[in-house]
Amino acid sequence: MTSTDVTRPPRRDARENRAGILAAAHVALAQDPRASVDAIARQAGLSRRALYGHFDDRDALVSELVAQGAERFNAVAATIDDTDARVALARLAAALWNEAAHVQVLAAIALDEAHLEETATALAPLRRTVVRIVREGQEADVLRTDVAAPTLARLVEETARTVITRIDASSPEARALAVRAVLSIAGLSWRQAAALLDTHPEILADAEAVSA
Repeated sequence: MTSTDVTRPPRRDARENRAGILAAAHVALAQDPRASVDAIARQAGLSRRALYGHFDDRDALVSELVAQGAERFNAVAATIDDTDARVALARLAAALWNEAAHVQVLAAIALDEAHLEETATALAPLRRTVVRIVREGQEADVLRTDVAAPTLARLVEETARTVITRIDASSPEARALAVRAVLSIAGLSWRQAAALLDTHPEILADAEAVSA
């Protein structure tokens, strides 16, 4: 193999096949966290051998899905800079709704203990952001203080993930419901959550603009 062979970028059809495999894996793993390589290959319309031409094994494929999803989530978290923790949580939940497909597949992958630690490590920046927001909200006495910040942050995370993976994303009220659920577990009443969103209509409007 020459140096030219080493540095030559993948051909366009190879890149498209790889992207197709990843998209198929999203669908297959969201339906069954333990979907086999054969099932993923069938979803992609490729043979098992063709899939192995792009990924060494199933773990390599799953690892790339984890990395892709985590990169998107962590990038979203990095944009949240509201000083009011309630607004920050609402904005984060609304923004993550636009990544619902990635949330669904990562939630499915996380059910497979073989990738639990890998998923947790990849999502560390997002989780640190949620803990920071929650702690600041508790210190400002605008979020519930009956549980420790790390525990409340995990409850917020699990609530958001549950809503996103269980509710029809095409429903016009789905995004708002997800945001209200997060605010509720964080300590706001439904009236307080509604008032917050009325005061900051850009939260849901911005999320809808991004997804359009």
